[in-house]
Amino acid sequence: MSTQQVSYHGVGVSAGRVIGPVLRMPDPITAPADGAPLPEGSTADAEIERLAAATQSVAAALKARAATATGDAQAVLKATALMASDRTLLKSASKLVSGGTCAESAIWEAADAVATQLAALGGYMAERAGDVLDVRARIVAELRGVPAPGIPDSDVPFVLAAVDLAPADTATLDPAKVLALVTSDGGPQSHTAIIARSLGLPAIVAAAGTTALDDGMLVFADGISGTVTTNPGAEQEHLAATYANREPLPDFDGNGMLADGHLVPLLANVGSGTDAQAAAAAGAQGVGLLRTEFCFLGRDAEPTHQEQVAAYGAVFEAFAGKKVVVRTLDAGADKPLPFLTDTTEPNPALGVRGYRTDAASPGVLSRQLAAIAQAAGEHQAEVWTMAPMISTPAEAGAFAAMVAEAGLPTGGAMIEVPSAAVLAGGILSRCDFVSLGTNDLTQYTMAADRQLGAMAELNDPWQPAVLHLIKATSEGARSAGGKPVGVCGEAAADPALAVVLVGLGVNTLSMNKRALSPVAAVLRTVDLPAARRLAALALDADSASEARRLVRAELPELDRFGL
Repeated sequence: MSTQQVSYHGVGVSAGRVIGPVLRMPDPITAPADGAPLPEGSTADAEIERLAAATQSVAAALKARAATATGDAQAVLKATALMASDRTLLKSASKLVSGGTCAESAIWEAADAVATQLAALGGYMAERAGDVLDVRARIVAELRGVPAPGIPDSDVPFVLAAVDLAPADTATLDPAKVLALVTSDGGPQSHTAIIARSLGLPAIVAAAGTTALDDGMLVFADGISGTVTTNPGAEQEHLAATYANREPLPDFDGNGMLADGHLVPLLANVGSGTDAQAAAAAGAQGVGLLRTEFCFLGRDAEPTHQEQVAAYGAVFEAFAGKKVVVRTLDAGADKPLPFLTDTTEPNPALGVRGYRTDAASPGVLSRQLAAIAQAAGEHQAEVWTMAPMISTPAEAGAFAAMVAEAGLPTGGAMIEVPSAAVLAGGILSRCDFVSLGTNDLTQYTMAADRQLGAMAELNDPWQPAVLHLIKATSEGARSAGGKPVGVCGEAAADPALAVVLVGLGVNTLSMNKRALSPVAAVLRTVDLPAARRLAALALDADSASEARRLVRAELPELDRFGL
């Protein structure tokens, strides 16, 4: 084995510096022969039955894992389980079996056709292509009676290396075994990045060339700089030791503020009552994003009124007397629902999703608002309600009217589309608040698919163009009488970027519960004038990397806490 030191450069998406041996994701399930015939002595009906049983088993296993997961992991597993039980996929494969093809070859071919169609659409739907291929591999493994693809097992902690990670695998990583994640593909807002941040695992994505890393190779993984270095030497050992001995973060005391006392409430992003209880225990000052998809995903039909009331009520109960911002159903694109989504759209990321589904499927949104209103009336939380994918002031006004009609006191809009940021003043003249969804805002502003490693540099919330749109949103809020502006995208969980967001005029930040302590600790080291000065540095930068470098250089506490 070579002793030469080689460095690979990617994007650091979750802080941390560790040294450990590499373990690669195991080889994928091998493809069956094209058009392989029915097994000898079997019939098409028997093979279709065997295929249906395998898909049901895979879907059930994914749902069972979702039941024990929380937050982002739960949502990812539910979405993958829904894909496994997709009737269109099973119907296509069964048709091939009826023509004389064995179950393995049939599901392989049918899934390949679906994935190819999704990949051609780009954007969110290209992301779902990976899910389809992951489900295909699990079904074929079930048919063969072999273990499904997944995270390798090891007696010693390791650095997991892969081209990319399937959502169902990423969602069940064991932080006690996995030291860090390294992928050659993916981007700053991919599933891998989101789950790594929620688990507190150092992670580097879009690290081209890391496919050359072999099992057992010792590497230094730097989730802060985004580098992976083989055969680490004294310099890397010092950095890893410094990180391991970093100053412990103080527990979040439930009061987000700057050094001068300027209040910045820190809220949590949640997707269930279990999530809400964990966030409340971590000190979250409320909920800045309740993803209501959690009670819709994995279902063939819309949940009943009482099912929705119970689901929302479980979250409201955990935050009595505190703000809970509810995002209405964000269906479509990466979250298709069989009873709501038009799968024939040529470009779903720019199609009928979020608030727009109300025009295509009237009634679902009003019924959801009625359930939210009843749950709010049965609990003591301060419930705010917002719609995703608002593009114009007229849409914001129409949604605010629906909220009022449902008897809910506070209606708002998500700023995810550049047009909404530019017209924030007009939008806020028609509703009560806005919340910036920086994941989609970045993707739409930079025209960069968040799953593509090649687009990772563009798909970065530090991009100055994105920061200028956030500033425009804050200025629009001031022109509308100083109405509240929050951030509920992944950007809020980056302690350095959180300082910039406050400097740009954002009032509240919402994040995964693990980010509360680091964000709170860094915010308390700067006053408002300093935050505004750092925001100006970032706005004037020529690139995301320069903006990040300039701001981090002014925040020495990041190194102190290993952030």
